Amino acid sequence: MEERDRLHEILKTLSYEEGEFILKSGKKSSFYIDARETTLNPEGMSLVGKIMYKMVKEIPKVEAVGGVSVGADPLVCSVVLHAYYNNDNIYGFFIRKEPKAHGRSLWIEGAKNLRLGMNVVILEDVVTTGGSSLRAIEIAQQAGYNVKGLIAILDRLEGGKELIESKGYAFMSIFNINDLR
Repeated sequence: MEERDRLHEILKTLSYEEGEFILKSGKKSSFYIDARETTLNPEGMSLVGKIMYKMVKEIPKVEAVGGVSVGADPLVCSVVLHAYYNNDNIYGFFIRKEPKAHGRSLWIEGAKNLRLGMNVVILEDVVTTGGSSLRAIEIAQQAGYNVKGLIAILDRLEGGKELIESKGYAFMSIFNINDLR
C-alpha cells in the first residue's frame, strides 16, 4: 500500500470524528480531526514524517522546521529524524503558545541549533482559518527566521490556505477535508 494511502487509512480511523464540536477558531463544526491520535501512533508518526520531509524538500533551501507545541511536536521530531536518516541536516524547533514565565522567557525552543536568517517551514497538524498558523509564522519571523511556507497534514478548506498564500507563503497539505468525508 502506498504511504499516503496508508496514512489516509490511519487518519480516518484514529483522528476523524463526526458530532458537534466547537473549534479553536470558535466556529461550530459537525466533524473534528484530532491529528495527534495519528501522529502519536508509531506508524502514523513515521508516515507523517516521511511524507512531510518529502514536501519540505520541495521548498528550496529549507534548513529547519518548527511548529506550535503540542500539535506540531511529533511532526517536527519525525521530519527531523527522516531528514537525518537521509543524511540531511534539517533542524527542528518548537514555538510555545506563550513565552516561558521563567528562565530566559523564550517563545522558541531549540534556537541554539538555528541562526538568524535561516530558512524555515512551519508544520501544522490541521489548518482551519489560518489564524494560529499566521501567529506561528509571525513569532518565527520576530525571532529572526525566514519563513518560506507552511505544511499541514490536513486543510479543512475553511480559508486558511488562501489566507496564508495571500501573505506570500507557500502552503501545502497532505490531505484536505474532502479526502476524509
